[in-house]
Amino acid sequence: MPLGTGKCVRPVVPRRQFLRRTILSGVVLPVFVPASCLGRSDRLPPSERVLVGYIGTGPRGVHNLQEMLLCPEAQVVAVCDVWGNRRQQAKALVDRHYQSMDCRAYEDFREILGREDIQAVSIATCDHWHVPVAIAAMRAGKDVSVEKPLGVSIAEDLMCRETVHRHQRVFQYGTEARSFEACRLGCQLIRNGKIGEIRQILVKAPDSVPGGSREPKPIPQDLNYELWLGPAPWRPYSGCPDSGPGWYHVYDYALGFIAGWGAHPLDVLIWAYDLPRNGIWEIEGRGFVPQQGAHDVVMRWDCQIRFPTGSTLEYFAHGVPRDELPELKQIENYALFIGSEGWVAVYYGGMLCQPESLKTIPPGAMEVQLPLSTGQERNFLECVLSREQPVSSIGDAVQSDLISHLCELAVRLGRKLRWDPNGERFVDDPEAQRLSRRSQREPWTMV
Repeated sequence: MPLGTGKCVRPVVPRRQFLRRTILSGVVLPVFVPASCLGRSDRLPPSERVLVGYIGTGPRGVHNLQEMLLCPEAQVVAVCDVWGNRRQQAKALVDRHYQSMDCRAYEDFREILGREDIQAVSIATCDHWHVPVAIAAMRAGKDVSVEKPLGVSIAEDLMCRETVHRHQRVFQYGTEARSFEACRLGCQLIRNGKIGEIRQILVKAPDSVPGGSREPKPIPQDLNYELWLGPAPWRPYSGCPDSGPGWYHVYDYALGFIAGWGAHPLDVLIWAYDLPRNGIWEIEGRGFVPQQGAHDVVMRWDCQIRFPTGSTLEYFAHGVPRDELPELKQIENYALFIGSEGWVAVYYGGMLCQPESLKTIPPGAMEVQLPLSTGQERNFLECVLSREQPVSSIGDAVQSDLISHLCELAVRLGRKLRWDPNGERFVDDPEAQRLSRRSQREPWTMV
């Protein structure tokens, strides 16, 4: 059944059946299956467990990994990172949890994708690797959980969605706010018309930061820099990626916080409200791109999308002078919906509203019910087993990420853009259409 109907195909052969077929056929298994995966009294039997690999084991990847370790239905059997110390630390974490030495540590993600026993992978690489790794994983038959933001181009987003549908994979987007009770309540209030007709939408996100060095440096021995670069243009090593979060703000590797942090409130927007799809969107924006240092993404953006219905979406960076509601001025991120009968603002981890009595409405008493998730990794795992849609689907991921790209391009090009949401292309604008995709370095050309 196609993914759009709410189900995904599960061609995975039960592990015992796979082993039996392989042995009878005389084929030698190229995969090491640890003894601990073949049954322990304190864990579910192997046929009921999902074997998972983690690709990208920096701070975010390890956070996700720790959440998955709490799920008895899963067994983390592999970790991968281009930094040697990171992958060894992740392996040690997994081995301590399972009290074994069975977890395998890889430098190259393709080794995980080549393992037929692994059913699902979680991807928390740098942004420019999100979609290429996800596409390769789905083509290898894996279900995927992908950190936000989605792609570094509109073309990558659309290709990722097409691959999910073509291979009928479970796809979970890493916008974990949908698992927060306050986020679900706020979005349900809007979906159920509790603030009346929506008249204005404002979205705010933390700004990127200038700086960074382009001065060449020796490549650390612990880093496979060539594999870290992957599809990005080659440049001499200059401290990225070991200078903390600096790569977030380098255009070769990311869009900056207009996408990286904006993914959270923009995802809330999509969960709470259906953007108009009939007619042409008009996008305008102001901001700047630093001309000094390594950080060269759009900053201090202040953008507006005008829909054919006459409604507008305003998206701006924290710190840009705005006439904000007093309750929201000190909050760096939110999606604010102003209606004819009140307003709701959902931010990362919380929700504010007027009238405040809206908070007392039991979520279960509302007619429109949004999916309930008790945790991002657990929800992904449950859907791998059930073949249902995860709480953060590929369709919503593309829609929210698209807003980042449209606003970023409007600022970068310095003029109004017109977008056809049904044809998913710019109207009479060859330059903008060309910039909707990026060249990828061989051999990583996938989009």
